[in-house]
Amino acid sequence: MKKSIAILTSGGDAQGMNSAIISVVKKAWKEEMDAYLIYDGYKGLINNDIKKATPELIEERIQRGGTFLGSARLPEFAQIEVREKAVAVLKKRNIDSLVVIGGDGSYMGAAKLAEMGINTVGLPGTIDNDISSTDWTIGFDTALNIVVDSIDKIRETAKSHDRTKIVEVMGRYCGDLTMFAALATDSEIVSIPESKLSEEEIIERVKELKKKKARPIMIIVTEHLYNVHELAKRIQSETGAESRAHILGYTQRGGTPTAMDRVRAALLAEEAVNKINEGKSGICLGWVNGKIKDFDIIKAVKKKNASRDALINKIRLLQK
Repeated sequence: MKKSIAILTSGGDAQGMNSAIISVVKKAWKEEMDAYLIYDGYKGLINNDIKKATPELIEERIQRGGTFLGSARLPEFAQIEVREKAVAVLKKRNIDSLVVIGGDGSYMGAAKLAEMGINTVGLPGTIDNDISSTDWTIGFDTALNIVVDSIDKIRETAKSHDRTKIVEVMGRYCGDLTMFAALATDSEIVSIPESKLSEEEIIERVKELKKKKARPIMIIVTEHLYNVHELAKRIQSETGAESRAHILGYTQRGGTPTAMDRVRAALLAEEAVNKINEGKSGICLGWVNGKIKDFDIIKAVKKKNASRDALINKIRLLQK
């Protein structure tokens, strides 16, 4: 029987996902496999929202942000009854393999399907760069460039008015976007979940910088750490520095994916099909020291993120 492979994107969307989707399809065709597109993640899978891939369905998609397949969260997928329905849908269509692009939650779904006999491979797709089994996730590079561009623009107007600016960056509970953006923009203060500054420490730092006549002062922080608007008010009240807060929000998820995100996604996707042809299942792929490596999904999800202490300390040493 002819082999077949399906692909879905799950969890938060990330730029570069479309490149991975297209590459899985094209590689499958090269291997004389049927390729299927699953719309709206695991939700679309159990609802049988699946189409056989055609050139018309994938053309002119690579330059678009997000995922043209759509994504939806489905907490119910943790239930065996829901997964059994997904397996039944795949088997009815004679789909024996599945590539899942997403984060840790998506990986867990893929691992459970592998236990139920579906050949699965996970690819790291999230702007947060919070998957420990890879140095870089699909979407991180694009999101980082958007953050840097936004901070550069905010700095320009902040300098005109001599204002202190707090910029809140996405990342969930990972500070990589914040940390790298702070370094790339030469920002004065940075606070991330792995190395959080207290509000008092930030205020004291602002006072020190004002004595040095720093203009402007850019404070870059990861989401969930502070109420940034209230922090801005406190900074202004206690230091006299006119302060404003900016939450970048979902602009970080949009935009044309960078060349690097497209290339990494394409190469990971091509290797995913290779692994399926080798009979591998229940694995995820990642970039490690410039090479693609595979890991057991469950072990990858449980693996702790590498320490950011050394890098954040270097960044703070470089700050004024």
